[in-house]
This record gives sequence, structure tokens and C-alpha cells, in this order.
Amino acid sequence: MRLTTKGRYAVTAMLDLAFHSQKNPVTLTDIATRQTISLSYLEQLFARLRKAGMVTGVRGPGGGYKLSRDASLINIADVIEAVDEQLDSTKCGGEANCQNNKACLTHDLWMGLSDQIRGYLQGISLGDLLEKHHVKEVAKRQEMDAKVIELHRMDRCQSLYK
Repeated sequence: MRLTTKGRYAVTAMLDLAFHSQKNPVTLTDIATRQTISLSYLEQLFARLRKAGMVTGVRGPGGGYKLSRDASLINIADVIEAVDEQLDSTKCGGEANCQNNKACLTHDLWMGLSDQIRGYLQGISLGDLLEKHHVKEVAKRQEMDAKVIELHRMDRCQSLYK
């Protein structure tokens, strides 16, 4: 199975959103800064996540995104599939047409692996990850790092006007 940047970034962004949107909506700019993901890439991912009904946009001052349902109800497999990633280890996409339109010798092996991976990721929710001590520590560190970046940005802007 190949999990591309798209799937990894989607999970990372959703976990960031789950952590930081517990009080207020979160902007994609904030997620981009904390996770060092391109803002334009996040916009593409969140368009798909919104279409899949996982996030809701909030307009106006103080707006941004929030989860559309409780983090415990959003599993990692659904996030990955929402951004058009396949949880499939086969060459044939599970169609059993890998060799001359028939199943190859190892088709069942790769189908079994795909099922195991999908089951594992379906069994983990964003809420489960939020409960992990390590996730909380990393999220807090990233928040502090983002504040430092913002302070440096503000200092640069102020020095331009002097």
C-alpha cells in the first residue's frame, strides 16, 4: 500500500483541526503554519473534506473550519478516503484483473493486507489520537513554534516601516 503526501497531510490537518477547534474555528493559515503545509494544498484538501461532510466552514471574523461531528466519530480511514486516497495494496485496485484480466498469484495476499490496513485505520478515530499524551505535547509545541514564527513576521513588518 502506498500512502501519499495527500493522505498524510489530510490526517495531519484534521488532527490539528480537531485539537485546535475545540473552542473556536481554525483558519487554514494557522494549520499551514503549525504543520508546514502549503496553504493552497490545504485549500484543495479541505474542499474534499468539506464535500465528504467532515468539516464545516465558518464565515466572517473569527471564522475558519471546525469538525462537522465529534472527533470520536471520524476515523482515519475515512479521512484518507475523503481526499481520494486508496487503502489498497494490490496492483489491480482489488478488481482481480492483475494478470491477463485474472487474479495474479499473490492477489489474495495483497487483498488481505489491504483489509488489515483498512481495518486498523477504521479502528482509530481523531478522538483516539487526541487522547494520546504525545499528540497533546506535540500540538502544544507546534502552537508555541507558530507563535514564535508570527512574532518574527511581525518584527520584520515593523522594521520595514521604520
